[in-house]
Amino acid sequence: MSHLITIAGLGPGSKEMLPLGVWEELRQAERIYLRTARHPLVPWLLEQGLAMTSFDAVYDEEDSFAAVYRRIADAVLEAAEAGPVLYAVPGHPLVAEDASRLIIEKARERGVPVRVLTAMSFLDPLFTAAGLDPASGVKVLDALALDRQFPDPGVACVLMQVHDRLVASDVKLRLMERYPETHPVTVVRAAGVPGEERVERVPLFKVDRLPWIDHLTSFCLPPSEEAYSFESLVHIMAALRAENGCPWDREQDHHTLKRYLIEETYEVIEAINEGDMHSVCEELGDLLLQIVFHAQIAKENGFFNVYRVIKGICEKMIHRHPHVFGETKVSGSEEVLRNWEKIKQKEKRHQSSCLAGVPKGLPSLLRAEQVQAKVARVGFDWPDHRGALDKVLEEERELRQALRVGSQSKIAEELGDLLFAVVNVARLKGINAEEALSATVDKFVRRFGYIEDKVRAEGMELGRVSLETMDEWWEEAKNLEK
Repeated sequence: MSHLITIAGLGPGSKEMLPLGVWEELRQAERIYLRTARHPLVPWLLEQGLAMTSFDAVYDEEDSFAAVYRRIADAVLEAAEAGPVLYAVPGHPLVAEDASRLIIEKARERGVPVRVLTAMSFLDPLFTAAGLDPASGVKVLDALALDRQFPDPGVACVLMQVHDRLVASDVKLRLMERYPETHPVTVVRAAGVPGEERVERVPLFKVDRLPWIDHLTSFCLPPSEEAYSFESLVHIMAALRAENGCPWDREQDHHTLKRYLIEETYEVIEAINEGDMHSVCEELGDLLLQIVFHAQIAKENGFFNVYRVIKGICEKMIHRHPHVFGETKVSGSEEVLRNWEKIKQKEKRHQSSCLAGVPKGLPSLLRAEQVQAKVARVGFDWPDHRGALDKVLEEERELRQALRVGSQSKIAEELGDLLFAVVNVARLKGINAEEALSATVDKFVRRFGYIEDKVRAEGMELGRVSLETMDEWWEEAKNLEK
């Protein structure tokens, strides 16, 4: 049977901030374990004659903090089998203390009693040092977890566990994705510890240049009026749709916005094709606005909001990528696509066809390619492009036959078959038919533009130039491109 585990906080670092109740427990405890001895209060505790065992060596033996915390939790639980244990941590026992949470969770599963003795966290003196009022809104983040925790420029942010200048440099780069490089940062070390506290306010681009940064360091950032977050766009759209907002925006609905959704999508594609990254950035913003616009209208009508949209796509991406977020192994992208289709079919069992998810409103070339790709993933495909190319020749012969017969409906049908077959060849060779045709149209426009320039240069009028002359200029345009 396991005995009582007491988890106690040691406060920010000075003996004056150590709760009396925790001190009494420390004096009476037979076995004391410290998550780390790297805490300003520990030397004083040793001077008082307390015998303590720290887990600092575990940090050097493991490759990740998660592994460290698991080992600490297991060691404390194992120690409790022999008698009562006091496990002490810096600050508050549940603030940025993953090992404490693991101990509590595992103890609950095993029926082991746990008592938590609270203490002041580092946040209270940190707020004082940085002049922050938490009631006005503060987001507390782990500097070591910014890949899954995200700063919000709309409120004050605290980044704890800035262990060294290397971490500070990484944090700076991530913050500069959202904040101006001159945004003020209050760097605080050993908040609340007499004689050791240090506070310095520097611009963001200088935060990793301070030589005294160590494991007791945190960054504090005030809200930014120059930076915007996704929430900023959501709030702007809500204001535009509000009673005193923009009359035009208030008049729109899902149907009136359809054309803009399509237009913005094509403008993104055009910017990508032109290789203009400034325009790509701008056009992606316009497209994102349309998504937020539709979500706001849906929210007003009681259907869903933009956060439901985000939740849905996040869950879908995690579920459809078991090779990233699960244990599935894949050999390459082709197997990823096959698994993707299988997962989609399981998600949409009510759909009778694997083609049901292909939108009818897609451009025809793109729709043809998606239809072909989907049936290919379930095994209905040519072995390679040669079979598809033979099909093109077959369809071309059938088109010639239809042209001889003269039936418009038959000609249209055979033209469609020929185009479908050509798309299949493109797909099997890894070429996007829509983009290939678009590039050809662009080429035609350029070459005909050369003809128009020649017409103007010769003082002639388009429509009165012979076909032979235009053919000559067309060949000149072709040669200039070679």
